[in-house]
Amino acid sequence: MHGTKSRVLEQCESAAPGELTGGRRARLIAFYLPQFHPIPENDEWWESGFTEWTNVAKAKPLFPGHWQPRLPADLGFYDLRVPETRHAQAELARKAGIEGFCYWHYWFGGKRLLERPFMEMVASGEPDYPFCVGWANQSWTGTWHGAPNRILMEQTYPGAEDHERHFHALLPAMLDSRHICVEGKPLVLIYAPRELPEAARFLEQWRNLASSNGLSGLHFVANLWARDDDYDPIEEGFDGVVYSNPRAVSAYSKYDIALARSNGTDAAPLWHKAQAFRHALPDRVRHRLRRWRRQPLEVFRYADAVGVLDRELRTASGGQREYPCVLPNWDNSPRSGRRALILTDSSPELFRGHLRRALDWAERLPRENRLVFVKSWNEWAEGNYLEPDQRFGHRYLDVVREECMDGRDSAVV
Repeated sequence: MHGTKSRVLEQCESAAPGELTGGRRARLIAFYLPQFHPIPENDEWWESGFTEWTNVAKAKPLFPGHWQPRLPADLGFYDLRVPETRHAQAELARKAGIEGFCYWHYWFGGKRLLERPFMEMVASGEPDYPFCVGWANQSWTGTWHGAPNRILMEQTYPGAEDHERHFHALLPAMLDSRHICVEGKPLVLIYAPRELPEAARFLEQWRNLASSNGLSGLHFVANLWARDDDYDPIEEGFDGVVYSNPRAVSAYSKYDIALARSNGTDAAPLWHKAQAFRHALPDRVRHRLRRWRRQPLEVFRYADAVGVLDRELRTASGGQREYPCVLPNWDNSPRSGRRALILTDSSPELFRGHLRRALDWAERLPRENRLVFVKSWNEWAEGNYLEPDQRFGHRYLDVVREECMDGRDSAVV
């Protein structure tokens, strides 16, 4: 066992997946959803055989020009219990220059969900493709499936003993030579850091457990929706932060965005005004507006949305600890119906500009810290994926390859 730990430590300290290699401008990590296989809980909550594909396949347009359903191409309606599917995904991502996947991981006070694809990948050693883990530490509700007030699985935090059990459940993955590392430490992302009680103690406990199990520590990344002057995850002990939630865009009034665009000004400074207005609307008013308009309240042009996200990145401090996140598209109407946020008129070329700006920003960082997260690899029910579809084929993956693997070698910052 000690020999294994030593080999893993050497792997993290001296070789990929912990270096920027192969002419890549940055280390792209794509969020990876495992909900493409049936589990007993989803059978009980929804219907027998329910997977993410259930909502994808039955999606319908909600207004003229709305692109739904979005259907897969090369990989079809796959099942992640099939090893050949996981191999095919890894090969597509590898050829595009994506360093690895960040698997969403679910732990509810000792209860795991959707763990089978991840556990089989770790146990089998296949595919030979880098990965890391993102703990999606939020309760499961029916929000994404039209039942927002229904609690399906509550996220609980029983305390230090549960944190230790949780750590040891993931230890085989963190000891795996494929695990993505930063500065010699396995990368672990926390989806909702503000909901984690006594986060600083949790981080310290896991770092101590990592050290006692042959690792040189852990590189913790906090996932946040948007900047908040009242909360700094770095002060709690996180090593980095990524802002990855597209609903930050929905705080803008699309009418304000349109007005700003017509005036040739930047819509982003209107954020606080628009956010205050939208939060002041009672739910019943929002619902009436939706019914009156006969389309979702939150519909934005993709170009406007990524403009907002890009501006948020430009206001970043430029420090080592903030990692960009890029968004190929977003449309979660297959899950949420008329409660959805929908970005329209997305295209590979618009995504190219968004990705290029993130890569330019990342190149300011030391080579090993040039992380760029992609949201996501396969969130089909959110219209948020890089995998080939029947409209664009491989064009999004081609853009990633062309922008990320262009052979440039910027000086180390």
